[in-house]
Amino acid sequence: MEVKYLDFILVPLGVLVLGIYHVWLLYTIIRYPSRTVIGLNAQSRYQWVFALMSDPLKNGVLAVQTIRNNIMASTLLATTAITLSSLIGVFASNDTEESKLIYRNKTSLNSSIKRLCISVCFLVAFLCNVQSIRYYAQAFYLSIPLVLWIYGPIPVFACCCLTSFALYFLDTTTQITQDLHTKSFKEKVSEGVEAP
Repeated sequence: MEVKYLDFILVPLGVLVLGIYHVWLLYTIIRYPSRTVIGLNAQSRYQWVFALMSDPLKNGVLAVQTIRNNIMASTLLATTAITLSSLIGVFASNDTEESKLIYRNKTSLNSSIKRLCISVCFLVAFLCNVQSIRYYAQAFYLSIPLVLWIYGPIPVFACCCLTSFALYFLDTTTQITQDLHTKSFKEKVSEGVEAP
């Protein structure tokens, strides 16, 4: 296979690996939510809100502080994403000779397209942070392979595979994790210390 076609094969293949992983994750969240960290967090939030609503006068400040902290975290991450996007724009306007790292071919896709993809990723992260704190992590995980795309298609493909593998362990749970999570939450509620 000619080297110039690696961008057209490995980059879409890497993105396909990440796409398949996210389709599997969505299916698992819908069908078996307790097998994922997202499902356990949803159950915990439900129980936490229920505990807060049982005595709103006592727990009202805690609820407001939690919402404020989420808004502040989202604002910080949105600012980070838009700053990174701006820095990539400055980097893209600089037409100096690019350095070789792992693989670089003059026939590979134009680096401005690569920088545009990275900028779009960070802009999506910015929009997601503006909307909700829940979606920021997935947009930032996708940006790692896009940054590596500057150095060629082989690092992109390797990073997509490694990212999917890492996300699997971050997003799924075991029976031990589920038991510890449930036991920990029940103990905190019985002691009068509520936590999301």
